[in-house]
Amino acid sequence: MRILVLGGDGYLGWPQALYLSQKGHEVAVFDNLARRQFDLRHGFDSLVPIQTLHRRIACWQELAGREIVHYHGDTRDYPALSHAFQEFEPEVAVHYAEQRAAPYSMIDREHAVETQDNNVIGTLNVLYAIKDFAPGCHLVKLGTMGEYGTPNIDIEEGFIEIEYKGRKDVLPYPKQPGSFYHLSKVHDSHNIMFACKIWGIRSTDLNQGIVYGADTYETELHPDLATRFDYDQVYGTALNRFCVQAAVGFPLTIYGRGGQTRGYINIKDTMRCIELAALSEPAEGEYRVFNQITERFSINDVAAMVHRVGTAMGLTVEMNTLPNPRVEAEEHYYNAVHTKLMDLGLEPHLLADAVIERMITLAQEYRDRVDTRLILPTVDWREVENHVEPVESLAVAGD
Repeated sequence: MRILVLGGDGYLGWPQALYLSQKGHEVAVFDNLARRQFDLRHGFDSLVPIQTLHRRIACWQELAGREIVHYHGDTRDYPALSHAFQEFEPEVAVHYAEQRAAPYSMIDREHAVETQDNNVIGTLNVLYAIKDFAPGCHLVKLGTMGEYGTPNIDIEEGFIEIEYKGRKDVLPYPKQPGSFYHLSKVHDSHNIMFACKIWGIRSTDLNQGIVYGADTYETELHPDLATRFDYDQVYGTALNRFCVQAAVGFPLTIYGRGGQTRGYINIKDTMRCIELAALSEPAEGEYRVFNQITERFSINDVAAMVHRVGTAMGLTVEMNTLPNPRVEAEEHYYNAVHTKLMDLGLEPHLLADAVIERMITLAQEYRDRVDTRLILPTVDWREVENHVEPVESLAVAGD
């Protein structure tokens, strides 16, 4: 198939493009390089060095003999987006092109507005581009499990049957987002569902949990194909942060009581889930939702695993509890249904000690690229104005 990967330079978008290309699909990527610009402004950087998008694409063509088409543009720029849809004529559009971090959206008014503008308006433009130029295109959209929040009942896959005053209906599962970022995803879901209803668009909304892992089978083929590894307080997930902290002797930063429980998924499984969704096309006008997770862990569970593996590697791993900068339940019920992708054939890579050891080893290898000033949280949900101060240069851990 012809598959357009929106956000194809990102942590997930780039390895997804490689994965789909390796599978024999014609692939194009569309990206405005906004994440790289954030790093330049604030002195952030990937733990693992990443090449320019042009070099990545050239390396893949040299290595695999397959071309990846590149469109530079912003989803909010409708002429640029329209050009990509008209020229490439995608049968599937994989939508990763969004600001992806809850802390980023909570820095201040400017970052909240930017997040919702980029995500909501960008996705609305994608829907119009499909309607106008590729009406048969299947939209595979990366959503988030964070749309659901942490309800005291089981989380279904997108919809729930409700009985009220003697009547029944199947309705969208109630949303309890925990940040302006998660709210933007809720708005996306509503817009996509509406577009499917009125225009007959086909869409699969993948509510994904926390992704971990630094490697896919394709990125391991050459250093120039590596995807990014974030460990900072804005973009770095807890598991990434903990592995880097263990590697450089920085105490693990556990927010609050540590009972916050979420769904997790290996990056290799994310690649496969997108393919499974793309290959199982929904009916005309169908809006379907899959919960894209394979396991669930609390923050304390993750910290304990990193502590165990790090200690076995001969490291001294300390744990430190910090006041929680987020407004969230720190102990709660969490049970999310995730059967639809399994039914389509997903065979999960579960979080094994070897995966954590690999991430810690990677952090040891690139220890000189770790800036410990980027780890401690400075973005507080309760503050009206937070500040992520620019960092002039990278500092070796311990400086």
